[in-house]
Amino acid sequence: MSSSANGKNTSQVEVTNISMHGIWLFSHGKEYFLPYEHFPWFKDQPVRSIVNLEEQAPGHYYWPDIDVDLTDEIIAHPEKFPLIAKNITSRA
Repeated sequence: MSSSANGKNTSQVEVTNISMHGIWLFSHGKEYFLPYEHFPWFKDQPVRSIVNLEEQAPGHYYWPDIDVDLTDEIIAHPEKFPLIAKNITSRA
């Protein structure tokens, strides 16, 4: 007798931890750490906004509440993408 999984796996991507240093993203068997130093959009956001995450295509993530798009490449190699948006509320 063999058994097969029922339904579709809906937990392919999720935020697994939020700390004072950054967030952890688990995606398709890999875990990524996104430090606020490189990903400042997540700092000081409500938990519900950080965990509200969509995978729009394999390896392409979108946080609709904070309007952030990231890819596996950006997450794994932030040094290749040095431009970081400025916080609009910090303008004088």
